[in-house]
Amino acid sequence: MIVVIVGPTGVGKTRLSIELAKALDGEIINADSTQVYKGLDIATAKVTEEEKQQIPHHLFDIKEIQEDYTVYNYQQDARKWINDILKRGKVPILVGGTGLYIKSALYNYQFNEEKLQFDYSMYTSKDLYDKLCAIDPTTKIHPNNRRRIERALSFYQINKKLITDKNDNTLLYNACFIGLTTDRDYLYKRINRRVDLMLEHGLIIEAKKLYDSNIRTKAVLTPIGYKELFAYFDGLTTKEEAVALIKQNSRKYAKRQYTYFNHQLPTKWFDVDFENFNKTVTSILDYIAKL
Repeated sequence: MIVVIVGPTGVGKTRLSIELAKALDGEIINADSTQVYKGLDIATAKVTEEEKQQIPHHLFDIKEIQEDYTVYNYQQDARKWINDILKRGKVPILVGGTGLYIKSALYNYQFNEEKLQFDYSMYTSKDLYDKLCAIDPTTKIHPNNRRRIERALSFYQINKKLITDKNDNTLLYNACFIGLTTDRDYLYKRINRRVDLMLEHGLIIEAKKLYDSNIRTKAVLTPIGYKELFAYFDGLTTKEEAVALIKQNSRKYAKRQYTYFNHQLPTKWFDVDFENFNKTVTSILDYIAKL
């Protein structure tokens, strides 16, 4: 069986993954599109060496920020590790907040290697969404999810068919989907505090290093935390305004994650007891044992 841990940012997915890996003799596979890149550590809340507790972790820090890494690449890499871990009699544990990565790894999603690149930088997000609606009036992609909109448009240009026509919801593995949740207001307070801790741990230094490198790839501009601080470095906002925007964007992202996981994955949700996290772990292990 494969265990999948999903949920919004800041809810304790990393901590749970470690505890389940210890209890189930598991190995962890990253399912976060930003954590595959080296050097993007604080803003992406990447697991630290201390947090890993010697549990094997896969698909972290495998790419340089100058390199492209598509959902096609992730599908190939994730399935390789899933099959390898299963063959060794251990439990693969996918953990992360990128829903499309999870679906690509576990479901009958068909991707062609994305050799052609299209530049959409001259278009606003609204322009791109309008283009998508023109070819797919029933699209379920959120108007603010620019990355998925660009992918859908690129797929159409290459294949002359809609991206929704290439996939089905056939689950290829025996998997259980564990979702972590908590009260929305409390989650937002945790997210705000998490950003404060990132700042204490050197987020501005990490962002300034990237800013000075003058590298502006998708790897750098996708995670929340860097582009907001870049505007501060450019003198367009104050530091306080940049930090407030990081918190706001993180809260909005958490809301989108809830929507995706609720509608796209057969998730069993567990309310996190942050005062007694072991209680949450025990409840989840009891649930898995009954499957």
